Amino acid sequence: MADDTDFLVSTPLPEGKNLVGVFGATSLVGTCLLPMLTEAGWRVRAFSRKVVDPLDDKVAWQLISSSSFPLEESVSYWIYLAPIWVLPDYFALLETQGVKRLVVVSSTSRFTKDDSTDPEEQAIALRIADAEARVQEWAKNRGVEWVILRPTLIYGLGLDKNISEIARFIRRFGFFPLFGKANGLRQPIHVADVAGACLAALQAPCAANRAYNISGGEILAYRDMVSCVFSALGRRLCLPIVPLWAFRLAVTVLRCLPRYRKWSTAMAERMNRDMVFDHAEAARDFDFKPRAFVLSAEDVATEHSS
Repeated sequence: MADDTDFLVSTPLPEGKNLVGVFGATSLVGTCLLPMLTEAGWRVRAFSRKVVDPLDDKVAWQLISSSSFPLEESVSYWIYLAPIWVLPDYFALLETQGVKRLVVVSSTSRFTKDDSTDPEEQAIALRIADAEARVQEWAKNRGVEWVILRPTLIYGLGLDKNISEIARFIRRFGFFPLFGKANGLRQPIHVADVAGACLAALQAPCAANRAYNISGGEILAYRDMVSCVFSALGRRLCLPIVPLWAFRLAVTVLRCLPRYRKWSTAMAERMNRDMVFDHAEAARDFDFKPRAFVLSAEDVATEHSS
């Protein structure tokens, strides 16, 4: 949580009816979502744990603290982009602000990691599933419309923790290890498409009280996904196949480095597991049309690497 300062409003908002509150506004999805909201005519009250310099007079930034805080006008519409298991901490605040509709970004990890060999990943899947259930129960009891969006593997802007991490590894070591054939299917989804889904779900009447899996517009094998990263980086393809014991040893060594401390052998095992999700319901209810998996220079930008 932040310090004892209850809240910080960087800029006043112009008057108008379309006001939306965004938790996790400085997240990767938030970076894309805020300009989409203002362009669509929404005034935005963006919540963050750090002070942000305002770049748009239609966005007012507020610093979250451990205590609740009053707002000068009620906020009926909300989008939540932070870890979903933290959302119940803000139920009371949302109620005091007169929330009518809440769009929440969750994750398909609740399905893909529920039987992981890594206890930490299993725990995450359980926390996500439990949080989704709590959100739905709270919203039903309070008469709040809810929409839960579960994206697949998010990438984009060189700031994600998926494709950009693969790119960083390739830059640093010149190869990327695979376990087995690495033919598990994937549907990477660009962060801009996730942000667009949030905006569409916020405005679509028929999306109320529904959960949607949202996936990318292209299905490809894990090894082909990694090959695309090599191509985007202009690097020679080098995908050595290693046995699980060797992968386990490599992960043990890599976890000594801060950037790779969350790596596990379960990652290798999932390389051969299909993680594909149908987004037909999202397409039907709010015209969700994700792009194909094409990496731009920005998506693997070297200036974001370390």
